[in-house]
Amino acid sequence: MRASTATAEVSADDAVRRGRLRLDGVRKVLGGKEVVSAVDLETEPGEFLTLLGPSGCGKSTTLNMVAGHLTADGGVIEVDGRDVTGTPPHRRSMGMVFQSYALFPHMTIADNVAFGLRMRKVAAAERDRQVAEVLEMVGLDGMAGRHPRQLSGGQQQRAALARALVIQPDLLLLDEPFSNLDAQLRVRLREEVGALQRRIGTTTILVTHDQEEALAVSDRIAVMADGVIHQLDRPREIYLRPGTDFVAQFIGEVNALDGTAAGFTRDGYACRVADATVAATPAGEAPAEGTEVRVYVRPEVVRIRTDRTSGLVGTVRETRFLGSRIRCVVATPAGDVTAALPFDADVPAVGEEVTCEWRPSDASLTAR
Repeated sequence: MRASTATAEVSADDAVRRGRLRLDGVRKVLGGKEVVSAVDLETEPGEFLTLLGPSGCGKSTTLNMVAGHLTADGGVIEVDGRDVTGTPPHRRSMGMVFQSYALFPHMTIADNVAFGLRMRKVAAAERDRQVAEVLEMVGLDGMAGRHPRQLSGGQQQRAALARALVIQPDLLLLDEPFSNLDAQLRVRLREEVGALQRRIGTTTILVTHDQEEALAVSDRIAVMADGVIHQLDRPREIYLRPGTDFVAQFIGEVNALDGTAAGFTRDGYACRVADATVAATPAGEAPAEGTEVRVYVRPEVVRIRTDRTSGLVGTVRETRFLGSRIRCVVATPAGDVTAALPFDADVPAVGEEVTCEWRPSDASLTAR
């Protein structure tokens, strides 16, 4: 995708002033069930925020309330301090890209992209200029006269993105826009969209259930389940320091070890896990000594040592070469611990006694 300098500069300037979304206690009831429960959320102008969670968690419902396609049953939705809770969609200055593209099949790509400008009574000459500019921005210059059926899935999604961007929205809303694409195209297009968003500075909210997608493009991630936000933080914090058991288990693979809080030491916050003492970083307020806790450690940060050190001792149960890494499973008194070792690591033999260790800053703990 290529962004024209003029468009990028104007949008970046606007992003300083526009695009701050705030949700205060927003809720929604569907079929007699509360599917979104008192959600509080605030974005910064120009931020790329992702609502991440399993199907049915309330993320798309939340996005549709922001867009105005669904009416909130409680709470307040504000954009730049202006209450838009009861404002119809066409007056919210938001562009939305749907999973199904939602292009008009009887219209050319140029006419599809120009639709929002026509609704806003933009003069024909200016409309044509803006359409040409945004089509070039998304890499569809030369395809203005084609119809949707003449485009590939990736090109149709670019056209849908152009239609959302041409109105210069305060917010760009993306509802699982890449899920209908094959895996390689999905990765390529999400990278292009992320790069474009950084160039033009439009506040963007993405809905997805794809963890890798969320980690790759987001400034912050709101992890949702059962209609509530479990954790809102930067991708690295979400991954390495999950705040709840759901976040830890939902995002990637994790070792979850149950133990008892033992208080602060010079090595970090100590926990007794089985017959060993390990250190971790509390996800929130440090629990009192004696509190039952759960320690979360990602396989990538687990180090395996063949000499006995201060860590969790166990016996290698399984090793498996997976190309870019080696999966090593160690049976310990606290349960199996999985380590993801470099592909060229010296791998201990099955049955060998080893020690599993990690830096305190790489492990997280929460009270159980």
